[in-house]
Amino acid sequence: MIITMTTDFGNRDGYVASMKGVVYSRAPRATVVDISHNIPPFDVQAGSFVLAQAARFFPPETIHIGVVDPGVGSQRRGLLVVSRRQLFVGPDNGLFTPFFDHQAQAFALTNPDLWLPHASDTFHGRDLFAPTAVHLAEGLAPEDVGPEVKNPVRLPAWNVRRDGDSLIGAVVHIDRFGNAITGLPAAFLNELGEGPFVVEIAGQAPIPLLTTYSDTQPGEALALIASCGMVEVAVREGNGASYLNLQRGDVVRVKPAR
Repeated sequence: MIITMTTDFGNRDGYVASMKGVVYSRAPRATVVDISHNIPPFDVQAGSFVLAQAARFFPPETIHIGVVDPGVGSQRRGLLVVSRRQLFVGPDNGLFTPFFDHQAQAFALTNPDLWLPHASDTFHGRDLFAPTAVHLAEGLAPEDVGPEVKNPVRLPAWNVRRDGDSLIGAVVHIDRFGNAITGLPAAFLNELGEGPFVVEIAGQAPIPLLTTYSDTQPGEALALIASCGMVEVAVREGNGASYLNLQRGDVVRVKPAR
């Protein structure tokens, strides 16, 4: 079994190790993969993107534990999401938004028999999510974690809508190079025809959608399909977010070039 972990815990404290201890004490032959523990603290949006970037390369039946959870101990639900033949366990705060396609199912984690005894109100990653993941890896049916959820929390930045001859999305992540990655999947461009396309951002001239960075000159803006399969806005050999004054949540419009 493969169980991944994505958290904002960092590596200085014992939080990640204690979650792994729960997994290995119950499933010593499990393979635990660290996707990242360096998500900025409380940054659900960043955690959502990093998990989406990596999860699609794992095999079916992989179980992903995600813990970026500023609402721990509140009334927010614990959640299991079944999507694309993988399982995601964590808080119901939008962290799993990229996996809510039309075939996904979500279940609330309400079965205390699956948790550690005397579960802490402030460490659900260790006491609820990790042991639940082990039970699922051992064959527990998803519906046995709790009732189905029809209204899981979603992050609005991942929403994409059609507007005439355009697709409208938003920046969901800015990577360390300053590339502004949107929540607009490349596959959606088929709705607009064969192209070529441009990307429009408020206050900027239309930016051509090209194939790779070398298709333009150093210092020039371009759009392209990022390695994660999303439309990205960048500057060749420069910081696109700074140059174009882009932040997460900024709206982008993709349309046919005229």
